[in-house]
Amino acid sequence: EKIRIEIISLGLTESRIASDETIQQLFVECRLYNFLAEETPLSLPKPTRGQRIHYNYSNVIHVDKANNHTRREYLKSMLLKPDLHTDSLRFTVVSDPPEDEQDLECEDIGFAYVSLREIFQKQRDIIEQDIDFDSQDDSAVIGKLKVSVEALHALRSVYEECKDD
Repeated sequence: EKIRIEIISLGLTESRIASDETIQQLFVECRLYNFLAEETPLSLPKPTRGQRIHYNYSNVIHVDKANNHTRREYLKSMLLKPDLHTDSLRFTVVSDPPEDEQDLECEDIGFAYVSLREIFQKQRDIIEQDIDFDSQDDSAVIGKLKVSVEALHALRSVYEECKDD
């Protein structure tokens, strides 16, 4: 019983980010509500417009009854009580400062979301799909993130458990 998340690749569409000299390396963080955050182990050189960088990073979130009761309870409440702010995986595209400027902070430059409730409602996982990521202030789509989120089996299992309770 698990949710598998794959961060495949990233491309930029917004020229402001592409031309910003301070943004050189990018990595992607994925967060499920306030449980856990995982990030790609590498930050990669920023792609030029029209190109993609490939992370091919995969991560599994275990949601079995025996060892991950809290995560299961969260999934149950998410399926039973709709609240837009808690039903999504949040992907954050982060600018990693260059090696010679480690005193600079990592900076969030964009966000993308995948709704777990939507996967359940549509009864289909997201496989190698491009999702838009927006800038900090949501003013513009600044790129595309290709991801897979395989959660349907786990969500069905949690839903069946809800009906039994």
